[in-house]
Order: sequence, then structure tokens, then C-alpha cells
Amino acid sequence: MNIADILRYSFKALTEKKVRALLTIVGIAIGPLALVMMTSVVRGYGGYVESQLLGLGQNTVVVMGTSEHTLTKSDLDYIKRLPEASSAEPFYLTQAYIQTREGRKQVYVYAINNDILSEAISNLKLQVGKYPAPTDVTSAVIGHFVAYSESTGQKLYGLGDVLTLLMPQVKSGGRVTFTRATVRIVGVYEEYGGAMFVSPDTGVFLPEEAGKKLLHMNSWSGIFIIVKKPTQVNELVKELRSTYAGKVDIIAFQQIAKVVSSISGAMDFIAFSTSLSAFAVAVAGTAATMITSVIERTREIGVLKALGFTDGQVMWMIIAEAILMSIIGGLIGVILGSGGAFVMASRGLTISSGVSKIVIKAPPKITASLLSYTLGITLAVGIIGGLIPAYRAAKIPPAMALRYE
Repeated sequence: MNIADILRYSFKALTEKKVRALLTIVGIAIGPLALVMMTSVVRGYGGYVESQLLGLGQNTVVVMGTSEHTLTKSDLDYIKRLPEASSAEPFYLTQAYIQTREGRKQVYVYAINNDILSEAISNLKLQVGKYPAPTDVTSAVIGHFVAYSESTGQKLYGLGDVLTLLMPQVKSGGRVTFTRATVRIVGVYEEYGGAMFVSPDTGVFLPEEAGKKLLHMNSWSGIFIIVKKPTQVNELVKELRSTYAGKVDIIAFQQIAKVVSSISGAMDFIAFSTSLSAFAVAVAGTAATMITSVIERTREIGVLKALGFTDGQVMWMIIAEAILMSIIGGLIGVILGSGGAFVMASRGLTISSGVSKIVIKAPPKITASLLSYTLGITLAVGIIGGLIPAYRAAKIPPAMALRYE
């Protein structure tokens, strides 16, 4: 009896008990569905966030002022003197609202030296227009989703248009008032995607001098630092932490990327561990189905053994039936899991803080290795679930089986 005969016999056995086989296949499919969906989404978001952080520069560090310490020129001079620092520039950051034909929209206003911004975010490019001169504090470059609607792609603002910024100010007693600032658009950035600190797509970028002259901000929000080599980032961060002793916030994108990578790995393990419970249930379900099948076909197995079938051939017939259900369940689970992953990822991940709110949309990372790994585990489910019933079937004495009713 060759492999083709075993498979034909197994398929025939499944079609005779369609409902039971279908329920077992559904139980098997849950494991690969959960594993593919959860793992691919976690890896997709983890990889995206990590790449965006590294896109901000593996050699970029940001020092943010706090209520305990206001950054001044002496801080900037100190940072520039550090041997690891290639360059350093201050920046201002605030929230604002603009009025569009779609209603009021929140944006983030940056007053920053364009050279250090371009160095820190190497993939940020102008779609149209030019950069404003350092002294032209009323000219701005706007992000892609300030110029265009995120939902329809319709143009909202273009070159030469005037943009009115409404910046909220909290007064005593919790009363909120708005300060107005008017700028002229001289450039529009290409779509960049969500980032963890700078939000280029929803940003309005002004020359650094605009922070004090136009936005009327009394102190810098932070200082951008470009480190000479990525290998010197840890050394620079250690020195800054030693100097400021927790009085300022220090953001090193390279270090955060490593943390994100480790978190993604941990979430990957959690997703795998969670899906294992579904695989365990599938093993039990497959074993129960096959044991029932063996009991129902005891007489048939006795006839086959009387005709000369060996114990090994009988075992392979039962295991092949379990494997066939696993393959079908695995394929269904992988297909549904892949579709479910895209549905989950399409909702986006919102990261918010007191400074900004960013919605990240990353496609699930469905790889050949993930699919083959998932199908391999599912195949193991069929083999493990079919072993005990197959062994039991092989050990049925022909004479006893022929007398079985």
C-alpha cells in the first residue's frame, strides 16, 4: 500500500463523517489563526516603530527641559563642548490648531534650525517649495497632512497660502485662551509617516528665531544633539545623566529602538505562548476524534489486517487521517489569520503624551518563516494527536476485531 492509497483512504474516511471532521478542523485552525494574526501584528508594529526611531538618526539625542530645569545658552554651550557631540541646536515645540474646510485640526509647531532637522531626519524631503531663511520668522514649511486631507487626499493648503495658528494658553482658574500667529506657507514636505518624537506629517516648521519672536515662547523646549558616531551615543547619554541628575529628560532614539526591539521580542513570545493553548486543545480534539474513529472502524481494521495489512500500515492510515485534518486546518487558520492581521493593523496604534498624539499604522509582518513555522506546529498537532489512536488501532487482534459489533 503506497502513500497515494493511504491518502485516498484517509480522505474517504473523513468524508464519511463530515460534521465531526469539520468540527475537528475548525478546532485545529484556531491555533494557527491566533499565532499568525497576533505574531504578525506585533512584529509589524515593533519593526515599524524601531525603523522610525532609527530613521530619526541612530546618532540623534534630544534633551528636553522640565519644570526642574529650564534650558539656557549655558546648557547649549556645555553640550557643544562635549567631545562626542558633532552639533547641537535648540528648538521650540508647541501645540496649535488650524482651521480647514474639514474643520479644526490639531498640529504641532516646531521652531528649529532646518540644517539639524534634516540631519536628524534624513528621509524628510520637500515635495514642493523651499526652506525659509533663518530670519524669515513668518514663513513655514508644513507637513503632508497639514497640506492634504488624511481621509480624502484633498488639498487643504498650498504654497503662498496664509496659515493661522491658534495656540492654547491655560490661564489661572483653568480658563483656556488662544494666541494667534499667522505664517505664510513656502514649502510642503512629502508624506513621512508617524515618528516617536517629531511628527513631520502634522507639523508646521518655522525657523528657530520664530519661537521667541512669533510664538512668544520664553524658553527652549529642548536641544537636538547630533553625535559624531552611533557608538558614542551611550557615552554621551551617560555623561548628560551624570551632569543633570534627572533634572532634564534625555531621549536617545538608538536606545529606545533597542528597548522596542526587546519589547517586541517579549510580545512575540507572549503571542506564541497564548496560541500554544489553542494548539493543546487541538491536539486533544484530534486525539478524541481519531479514537472515536478507531472504535467505530474496529471491524473494518480487523478485515484489513486479515487481508495482510501490517501494524505499521494500519498506524500510518490513522496518522495520515489526522495529518490531513491538520493540513486543512492549518491552511484555513493561516488564511484567516493573515486576513485578521490586516484588519487589526488597519485600526492603527495611538501613542499619546502631553506633547503629542501620533497614530501609527503599520502592515502586519507576515513572512515565509512565520507561515512555515506555523504550519510545522500544526502538522505536529496532527501527528501527536493521531499517535495514540494509531497505536491502539495497530494493536487490535484481527480475530477480536472481526467479532466486534
